[in-house]
Amino acid sequence: MSAIGHVTREGAGFKGQLRTLTIRAPIEIVPNGRKASENQPDYRVFSDGAEVGAGWIRRSETSGNDYVSLSLAAPEFGPRRLYANLGRAAGQDDDDAFAIIWNPAD
Repeated sequence: MSAIGHVTREGAGFKGQLRTLTIRAPIEIVPNGRKASENQPDYRVFSDGAEVGAGWIRRSETSGNDYVSLSLAAPEFGPRRLYANLGRAAGQDDDDAFAIIWNPAD
């Protein structure tokens, strides 16, 4: 699993940076205050004011813990979406520090 960024919890959302080999961009994951149905995302993902994705709260089948599953799309990513999860950042003692862990589509 590859970390493609890191965020820190800020209030009910997260703020940090998306980092790949060619992309360095600020990222903000904010609660979706307009969620009206179960299928709508729990979070909206923004970079420099542009919406680039969404996030859903999921429950792990193995641990039973909740996590955030992200779907990201932007012209810089090409025609495919990037899928990632927010997970504990390796080597961090801070409970508010998370890694954006890339889930490559097979």
